[in-house]
Amino acid sequence: MRISGSCHCGNITFSLDWRPEPAEIPARACSCSFCLKHGGLWTSCPTGSLRITIRQPGLVSRYSFGTRTAEFHVCSSCGVVPVVTSRIDGRLYAVVSVNA
Repeated sequence: MRISGSCHCGNITFSLDWRPEPAEIPARACSCSFCLKHGGLWTSCPTGSLRITIRQPGLVSRYSFGTRTAEFHVCSSCGVVPVVTSRIDGRLYAVVSVNA
């Protein structure tokens, strides 16, 4: 199963390939203050693959706060956060917005 999404203006797009295909897509609401203000609702697939495309890298900012364990990829043009990444013990993890 493939889930695709983007920021509002299409500058940041993603394609998440689920393997194996799930019966339903699990979504998680984050309770951090940033996600609460942005209505963050996220999903991820540890066995899948994620492709992120950025048309204009100069219009993407990365925001981290608190423990700095996650980077919110914010489109500077439209203000939407479609992807969050985190590097833990050298491995890159990501969640994508189910609303993107």
